[in-house]
Amino acid sequence: MNTTPFSKIIAGTMTWGVWGKNCSTQQMIELMNSCLENSITTFDHADIYGDYTTEADFGKAFNESKIDRSKIQLISKCGIQMQSDKRNNSIKHYDYSASYIIGSVEQSLRNLQTDYLDLLLLHRPSPLMRADDIAEAVEKLKQDGKILNFGVSNFTPLQTDLIETKIKINYNQISFSVTDFEAMTNGSLDHMQTRHITPMCWSPLGTVFKQDNDQTQRLKKILGELSTQYDVTADILLLAWILKHPAGILPVCGTADPSRIANLMKATTVNMELQDWFALWSESTGVPVP
Repeated sequence: MNTTPFSKIIAGTMTWGVWGKNCSTQQMIELMNSCLENSITTFDHADIYGDYTTEADFGKAFNESKIDRSKIQLISKCGIQMQSDKRNNSIKHYDYSASYIIGSVEQSLRNLQTDYLDLLLLHRPSPLMRADDIAEAVEKLKQDGKILNFGVSNFTPLQTDLIETKIKINYNQISFSVTDFEAMTNGSLDHMQTRHITPMCWSPLGTVFKQDNDQTQRLKKILGELSTQYDVTADILLLAWILKHPAGILPVCGTADPSRIANLMKATTVNMELQDWFALWSESTGVPVP
């Protein structure tokens, strides 16, 4: 099913700019090259990252890097209108009018210094979105060669179906991890498989390294044991757990640390045993499977 043009692990750029490491142009070039050296060729953006600045910072670095555009894939998202001194918004809201989607993509292309996006995602569902308007914008962007592919982000199955009454969705980027596995139990990933929608997931390491509670302590204990068994670090095991799912999920890893980037693709070579997969899930829930 998964004949996706994207790398099996995707580089998330949200923390590359002022919302994170605040990388210089040179540091961004080094990060891009580090990704490419490790077969990570896909870069995930959103117009809002870095308060509408990270795309342009990345674009400057990409232009100076002289990396061949055909060797990488660029994803971006639109639809969230934030309160920002760069926007005349009195309140955070969503906009999915055809003109806004088209204008947003054109701005992303200028920022990223490229002629096309490999994938456009609608960032979050809006109660006021109209499938007709979205389809009109996406069809025009495709005709003009400005986007190659279309998908959504954080959409439920029914919201996806609504858009699919007018236009095919090929990707849905959702939150998914060993500590946030609702998409696996509420029918969302089943729906994607049924509809031939490839899932991407943000925050693939979940809260394992961010929180200290009973759940994460249980997980860290078993991850320690499995790390020895599989001879990889805990973060790689958490990615391998996701990759074992039959929906063909593509994890978006938001690290700006070159040494961590060098390890990420190891997850694609870990063949996690069935019982180890269930052991991680059981430790996360704190109870055996039903």
